Amino acid sequence: MVNGQWSMMLRPLKVAAGTLLLLCFALQTSAQGLKDVFARDFLMGVSLSGRNVRIDAEQDLIRRHFNSVTCENAMKPASLHPAPDVWRWDEADRIANFCRENGIKMRGHCLVWHNQFSDWMYYDDKGNFVDKETFYARLKDHILTVVNRYKDVVYAWDVVNEAMSDGGENPYRQSKLYQLCGDEFIEKAFLFAREADPKAILFYNDYNETNPRKSRNIYEMVLRMRSEGVPIDGIGMQGHYNIFGPSVKELEDALSLYAPLVEHIHVTELDVRASEEMGGQLNFSKEGISMTDTIQALHAQQYERLFQTFRKFRDKIDCVTFWNLHDGCSWLGEKNHPLLFDKALQPKPAYYRITAEK
Repeated sequence: MVNGQWSMMLRPLKVAAGTLLLLCFALQTSAQGLKDVFARDFLMGVSLSGRNVRIDAEQDLIRRHFNSVTCENAMKPASLHPAPDVWRWDEADRIANFCRENGIKMRGHCLVWHNQFSDWMYYDDKGNFVDKETFYARLKDHILTVVNRYKDVVYAWDVVNEAMSDGGENPYRQSKLYQLCGDEFIEKAFLFAREADPKAILFYNDYNETNPRKSRNIYEMVLRMRSEGVPIDGIGMQGHYNIFGPSVKELEDALSLYAPLVEHIHVTELDVRASEEMGGQLNFSKEGISMTDTIQALHAQQYERLFQTFRKFRDKIDCVTFWNLHDGCSWLGEKNHPLLFDKALQPKPAYYRITAEK
């Protein structure tokens, strides 16, 4: 048999082998989740409601892609402790038990926040502010009770959330917490949390954290408090961004500012809006924006830039958490298209963009 005949006979075998190799590669890639793709970089997290862990398909998506979970609302003070003798554990317990059963770590969110707070802690029976000592006693009881209940599964806490302002002469938000206690409430909350769980990683968490003025205010507050012995271990960068910003420079500048200051940085609430809003802006109409090819491309490009930058700081960033599982349950509304998975739980171009380089 001449060489040409052998070549003709072997060609189908070569094609079949090549097809098989491609199929095996595709199966291997599809079997990986985000937590596997980024295993050498950082934990991959997601915020959940109790609804997410009741739905089989969403449970499967969580187990495949994530190794860290945050309660979206269920651990906030107003949800857990709406009145002095009332505790509502069901939703938080449901999510915590899902994590326990599946070997998934939890971030606790959050112990002190001016919004969704247990407002009864501020007031006496006549509706006047209590003195600081009474407030701190109530706050300490709340923090110790919550942290001790979940310390077997929660490895990190957002202890204080959004205490800094977005502008004005005073860098601190003029909340009821600040009106009653000044900035001392930040110190007290961290000390109570450390007492409750000496092993937990304790975070100060905020949005617009890449804005140069606000990032400097966050830096100076954390620097001063750490110098005074306040156990702030890390800074949580919420990451409520949009398809236009922050720029790589703004993100790198903020990370470079925070990195020498604390032992840990977490990206705690990541989403990328199709609108021009970011951070605490919530005026966007949930009627939404059409997902055109241009918007989809900008969305994917911004996610790619963000993850390229996160990986540059992988020695300091321990965890990146998406704020909600898919567009259909996003706090921003499905038609703002903020996440990697659409409402049908299918990956979007941004998903393939951030995993392609790995």
